[in-house]
Amino acid sequence: MSDAVRVLLADDSPTARALITAILHEAGGFDIVGEACDGAEAVALALRTEPDLIVMDVHMPELDGIEATREIMMRSPRPILIVSAVTARDVDLSLTATEAGALLALPKPAGPGSPRFQEQSAELVAMARAMAGVKVVRRWRSEYRPSPRTPIGRSPNGHSAIVALAASTGGPAALRTLLDELPPDFPVPMLVVQHIARDFAAGFVDWLGGAGRLRVKLAEHGERLLAGTVYVAPDNRHLGVTAHRCVELSATPPIGGFRPSANYLFRSVGRVYGPDGMAVVLTGMGTDGADGVAAARQSGTYVVAQDASTSIVFGMASEVIDRGIVDRVLPLHGIAVHIIERVTGQSDAG
Repeated sequence: MSDAVRVLLADDSPTARALITAILHEAGGFDIVGEACDGAEAVALALRTEPDLIVMDVHMPELDGIEATREIMMRSPRPILIVSAVTARDVDLSLTATEAGALLALPKPAGPGSPRFQEQSAELVAMARAMAGVKVVRRWRSEYRPSPRTPIGRSPNGHSAIVALAASTGGPAALRTLLDELPPDFPVPMLVVQHIARDFAAGFVDWLGGAGRLRVKLAEHGERLLAGTVYVAPDNRHLGVTAHRCVELSATPPIGGFRPSANYLFRSVGRVYGPDGMAVVLTGMGTDGADGVAAARQSGTYVVAQDASTSIVFGMASEVIDRGIVDRVLPLHGIAVHIIERVTGQSDAG
C-alpha cells in the first residue's frame, strides 16, 4: 500500500463516506487514512494524517466545506476535491470552495441504483488520482483588492472584437476573479470553455454571474453575440462561432476527450475573427487548447496565457507558452487590464 493515494474523507453522512470508500477501494490504489464527520474534524485530521488528497462535502456541521478548505489551505495545504450534490445551493457552495483553495468540484455519486453510477464513479476515481498529484501551495487570506471598475470607451480602433477564454483545474476561481475586474460597459462578447463536471454548468453560470456586472449565460445555438455578455459552453457541447458571428454549439465528437473543447473554441474564433479575435488560456490541467491556439494564431488571433505563479495547475497555459504560440504571459490580476487595452485600443503594448 506504500504507493497508494492516502485519502481523507470528510462528510457528515456515514452513508456517503461508505459509498465513496467502496468506490475507491473497488478501483484500487487508494488508502483511506481518516474519516471526518464535520469540518473541524477534517481540519484536525488533515494536520495529523497529512493525506495526499482530501475528498470533502460542503454541507457539514462545525465548519462547512468552504471554511474547512480555507483552514486546511492556510495550515497544511493539501489537494482538496469537493464532492457534493448538484442542487443550485450545493453547486454554488462547491464552486465557492474552489476560491478557498479546492482544486475541483464533482457531483456526489447517486448510488449503485442510479443509471449514472458507473459514469460518476469512474469520474470520481479518475479525478481523485489526478488531483492527488497536484502540488498545492499555502493560501493566506487574500490581501488583494481589485482596482475600481472604470467605465471604458468603445474605441473604433480596438484590436479585438471578441474574447475567447478556456480553463480547467482552478478555472472557476480564476474566471470569477477576471470578470470581477471588468467594467459593466465592456464592449465585446466573451466566450468561455470551462472543463467542469457534467450537471454543474448551469450552476457555474449562476455562480460566475455573481462575480461582476457583466451578463453571464449558457450559450444557445444561433443567438447573436452581444457586447458585455459572457457565453458559457453548456454540458456536452462544443462552443464556437458561426460565419455570421453568432453562437455555434456542436455535438461533434469530443476532441482529446473533451466536449466542450478549448481547441474547438479557439479554432472557431480564429477562423471567423482572425486578427480581430483574442484567445486567453487560463489555469488548467492538460493540453486542451494548444492546437486550437496554434491554428487561431496563424490567422492573426492575439493570444494571452496565465503565468505559472498564479496558476493553480500550470498545464494548459504552459503548453502554449512552451510551443511559442503566445503573445503575452501575464499574472491573473494583469489579464483583465490587458484585455481592456486590447478591446479598446488604449494601448499598443505587447
